[in-house]
Parts: sequence; structure tokens; C-alpha cells
Amino acid sequence: MATEVAAAIGRGLERAGLEADLCPIADGGEGTLDALLDALGAELCTAPVEDPLGRPIEAPFGLTPASRRGMTAVVEASAASGLHLVSDECDPVKASTFGTGQLIAAALEGGARTVIVGAGGTATTDGGSGAIDALHRAGGVPQSARLVVLCDVRTPFEDAARLFGPQKGATPDQVRRLTRRLHAQARGLGHRDPRGVPMTGAAGGLSGGLWAAFGAELVPGASHVLDAIGFDPRLRRARAVVTGEGRLDQQSLAGKALSEVATRARQSGVPCHAIVGSSALDRFGMRMLDLQAVLEAGDAGELASAGRRLADLL
Repeated sequence: MATEVAAAIGRGLERAGLEADLCPIADGGEGTLDALLDALGAELCTAPVEDPLGRPIEAPFGLTPASRRGMTAVVEASAASGLHLVSDECDPVKASTFGTGQLIAAALEGGARTVIVGAGGTATTDGGSGAIDALHRAGGVPQSARLVVLCDVRTPFEDAARLFGPQKGATPDQVRRLTRRLHAQARGLGHRDPRGVPMTGAAGGLSGGLWAAFGAELVPGASHVLDAIGFDPRLRRARAVVTGEGRLDQQSLAGKALSEVATRARQSGVPCHAIVGSSALDRFGMRMLDLQAVLEAGDAGELASAGRRLADLL
């Protein structure tokens, strides 16, 4: 999706006579695999997994060639457990990350020593219990392997249902039920309790489950991706930067790609503009991001038109 959005905005800028350096990014959610494939020199692989409701699908993951440091895999949780896979059929209580665990297991079986897991965009709030189960069934995570989870929020484990459950179709009663379940899961995860730990609530607690069960390293997804694709040198060569997000709101300020891009642009003295699907951020939030202009666009044609309009401001 990020690739298509960047291409559409780029077409608008180029039609206005400006050169565009297309730089699709992600923060751990959808688009993370696409953003990291070229940067890591990874090849696209697939594995049979279960979707959030247990139905069989084929899901992609990236795997780098063998090297002295070992192979690295990129797994996008949304590829196996994404909200887009269930659409109107979403069951926020039943939805499981089992398929994400299967995808991680496939990457480990393929020889990966490091598995980068993009945690975002899932239909799940199972605290990672499904993924943990799938990994245990596959033999667990070898001590020689390393899990790195890219998180798109700083939310702690126990708040995942309250903050993100409604976006996944959960009713108020289901949010309370899911929250109780998360607390029960946290108590059962042993000496590493994810409650209160920043970033453990990403992907409905998947990040926290992997942290508690397998010692996964939790890192801000947007920062990791931007560093991997060499964003800062490209930013310093630019006259301006254009970023975007589906919905610009308070959550955009904490861990999302748009916030990280805006922060780096401000620090480098490069004007930052945004094209978003919709904007619900107040003036104070806008000042925090220091965005020069915010335009709304809902499809490829509107994105290109927004790019042309932005060209007049640059």
C-alpha cells in the first residue's frame, strides 16, 4: 500500500515539474515487508498459515541470503493475522495470531537467525497467545535465534483492548472481556510480566507475548525502518518531504511513521507536508508535528491531485 501511495503522490509532483525520490515507509504495520525487502536484499517467500479465523491461506515473508551474520527474515504480522483478511467477518474475541506464529516458524525453519516481526495492522487482541502456541508446536525459538519486534505504538500490554479493540470491531462488553483475558494471560506468562512495559501492546499484545515467552526485543518500528532504508541522507538532500497516514489523529503522535518522519524533518530543517486519508488532529497536535500543510486524499487520483497542489507550496 505504501508503495502505491508514494507512486501516486510522486506522479502528481512530477506532473508539476518536480523530481520525486519515492521512499515508501512503514512502522511495523502493513507495508513493512515491502519497505524492508530491498533494503535488506531479501527474497520473497511464502508459507501456508492460518488467517485470524483459522482458515488456510498463503502468506509472504522475506528471507535474506546466507551470510556470516546468518540469515535474516522479515515477517509482517498483518500478512497472516491482518484485519484486512477478515473484513466484515471479524470476530475480535476469536481472532488469533496463530498464523503469525506459523510464519515465524517457517522463517526459522528456512534458516533465519534473526526474525524481524512487524507488529501492527492485525485483527487480533489475543496477547500473542496464538503465535506462542504455534511456535511451541513447531519446537519453539532456538536460543541461537533472535526475535526483533517492530512496534507501531508505545501502548502497554493491558491497554491494547481498550485503545485498539474498537478499531477491530470489539463492542464495549468485548473490550472488557478482552482486557480481562489479557490480564489473565499476563499472569500466566511467568516471571516476565508484559503489563506496564512500553510497546508490549502492539498488534493486540502480540509484541508483549513474544517478549515474555521468547525474550523478543521490542523496538520502535518507524525508526527501525527509516534507518534501514537510509532515510536521513535522502532527507538532507531534499527540498521538502511529503509523508502520510490513513488517519491523522492523536495516535499519530506516538510511534507512527508520520510522527517519526516529521520529527526527523524538523531536526534537519526540511519542511514537512502530509497527505492523509482523513484528519482529526487538533491544532496543538499539528504544532507538535510542525507540518507545513495537511491535505486529504482518499484514492490514487486524489493522491496525485494532492501532489500537484503541494507542488505549488514547495
